[in-house]
Amino acid sequence: MKIIDCQDYSISIGHSADAIQVFLKSKEYSKIAVLVDDNTRKHCLPLWMDQMDISSWTIIEITSGEEHKNLKTCEYIWKRLLMAGFDRHSLLINLGGGVIGDMGGFCASTYMRGIDFVQVPTTLLSQVDASVGGKLGIDLEFVKNIVGLFTNPKAVLVDRQFLQTLDMPQIRSGFAEVVKHGLIASEDLWNRSKVIAKQGIPISALDNELLHDSILVKKQVVEKDPKEKGLRKILNFGHTVGHAVETYSWSTDKPLLHGEAIYIGMVCENYLAYTKRKLHRKQLDDVNAVLKSIFYSPQATRNGSEIWKILLKDKKNKLDKAFVAFIDQIGSAVYDIEITREEVMESLFYYQKI
Repeated sequence: MKIIDCQDYSISIGHSADAIQVFLKSKEYSKIAVLVDDNTRKHCLPLWMDQMDISSWTIIEITSGEEHKNLKTCEYIWKRLLMAGFDRHSLLINLGGGVIGDMGGFCASTYMRGIDFVQVPTTLLSQVDASVGGKLGIDLEFVKNIVGLFTNPKAVLVDRQFLQTLDMPQIRSGFAEVVKHGLIASEDLWNRSKVIAKQGIPISALDNELLHDSILVKKQVVEKDPKEKGLRKILNFGHTVGHAVETYSWSTDKPLLHGEAIYIGMVCENYLAYTKRKLHRKQLDDVNAVLKSIFYSPQATRNGSEIWKILLKDKKNKLDKAFVAFIDQIGSAVYDIEITREEVMESLFYYQKI
């Protein structure tokens, strides 16, 4: 078991059934609920049921998918907790990917002004990204995570056995955050990521050491800037353009997974870094060649005008101006760089042509 100690909780990387039992022995909760979606109830919860007795827990199941990360689903979760008699001494365990973690943590933090919650991320994306930092939120009017707050969980349990339940698009999507962490803060992690990408991202290569090192990058950044006032903004690399592309894709017949859109965002924002003389041409070509080899979808960027309109709603904007973070060299990033409509349109066109 690998442990990463954060300021007021720890991230355990190993056997989650053992870790949750150890955690519960040190607590006295009046009631325990586990939040799942239709996928994690079918594929992940049985792994726990084979290893420990959870018969006294309340199981709350929601429909999977980003389109359900909204107030309507939150209302359902709150009502289930209320009807089951959950008080302020209760615990909510969130067993699932980023949607479950974001929304489950948000519901726990607002139910009775806050009950304890534990995050058990089951996707690669949620394990290396959403597991750190206490960012919780839901979508509103197709704007991602526009309603939310910062609240830390009581524990995070990362278990790579859950990765066996994922298909390749989900693995590829999650690997985007591993790549991002290497590019912004760890040349060694980037070099390992390149090797894994060339192998086709086999699950066997996603070992506890890789998960640990990727999570550690985010942990170190978040602890220096927990409320995203400065340095933490480097974690947004690829996400300003990427989120806009992702949101636009929801209105098409080929919606993108989060990480797929982030690959696009990183390619485009690398080009912006190059045009603003922050990134050398050789690094631009070398990095984007790797990103393109993992995921490439030129049709996703063809409606630049709509993508720009969506980008203008990004919560990171200020005074109607859009800002990005991007790498200036491998393992280093800068933030609060203003971008214009013309620059974004040019970067989207570049993506289509590479």
